[in-house]
Amino acid sequence: MRSLLTLGTALILLTAAAAAGISYWVYSSVTTPVGHDRNSTYIKIDRGSTPSQIVGKLASEGIISSPTAVDLYLRFAGDPSKLQAGEYQFPSPITAIQVLKQLEKGEERTIKITIPEGFTRFDIAKRISEKLLPEYTSDEKAILALMDDTSMIHDIAPEAKDLEGYMYPSTYSIPRDAKAADVIKLLVDQFRKFWKPEWTDKARSLGRTPHQIVTIASLIETETAVENERPIVAGIINNRLSRNIPLGIDQTNVYIAKMLGKWDGTIHKSDLEVDSPYNTRTKIGLPPGPISSVTESSIRAALEPQSNNYIFYVRNVDLNDGSHWFYATASEFEKGKARYQQWLESERKAKRSTGDQ
Repeated sequence: MRSLLTLGTALILLTAAAAAGISYWVYSSVTTPVGHDRNSTYIKIDRGSTPSQIVGKLASEGIISSPTAVDLYLRFAGDPSKLQAGEYQFPSPITAIQVLKQLEKGEERTIKITIPEGFTRFDIAKRISEKLLPEYTSDEKAILALMDDTSMIHDIAPEAKDLEGYMYPSTYSIPRDAKAADVIKLLVDQFRKFWKPEWTDKARSLGRTPHQIVTIASLIETETAVENERPIVAGIINNRLSRNIPLGIDQTNVYIAKMLGKWDGTIHKSDLEVDSPYNTRTKIGLPPGPISSVTESSIRAALEPQSNNYIFYVRNVDLNDGSHWFYATASEFEKGKARYQQWLESERKAKRSTGDQ
């Protein structure tokens, strides 16, 4: 009986010693830094990879030295479910513990796309085409065709013919394998985050549809970047609409030129005379839809216009900070316009004298 107890004790001690030895080996393996030559390379962990596949991939790349030790660590001390797919750069040297922490945070190599305020869908299509990797992009016309699908905004603006005005301007980080449709959806989703349900009710209380509010917001967006001027410009737009005066916003003519593929950076006389429902120089009322992307600031201005008696505005050349002078009468406006034209001619002369054409 004593011999059996002694044998049992010996087995327990041997098992404990073995477990302690394995534990020490695992601990030593996952905490010892490993040097490798892949620190400047992105290593892709595919979606759907099992923990063992991830560990095996990293071992084959030389990032970890003992996949068995890492597997054991994950099984008994880690959380395999936290490991995320993505594209990773691992510094050298690095421990297996640090590698696992990096995999738990998730790291996807991305492309940044900036959509400035006031960009049109034509500008956005060009930007997407330029930024996406060649294998994931298509030409601008194909991207524009994707913007004709208005199903994502039908609940807000059922009368919209395309996504103009509904792709929110911001800087976005997108996966390298994103396609144009993914980027467009991201921009529209961002717009929807900013559009508040109560704004639909507010638009109706003003006698307008949300689509008309976004259209007005796009006009404001292209007319002034000065925050406190936007409600004033919104008031002027309302004044002109109520008096059946053409809005006379030249950016609508720029938009027409872009639609026709004729925009060369200069507004020509023919652009001002073109027969189009978007031509606010010759047509009374709002254009059929937005002419650019819009920000929350411009939407709020369209919903909360400042009540005023202004009809005209022109660039403030005294401050030359993007702000404007506002006028209630044509005679006052003509004086301000004359000052602006004098300033503009002096600017042109200064550029010619310095050879900056």
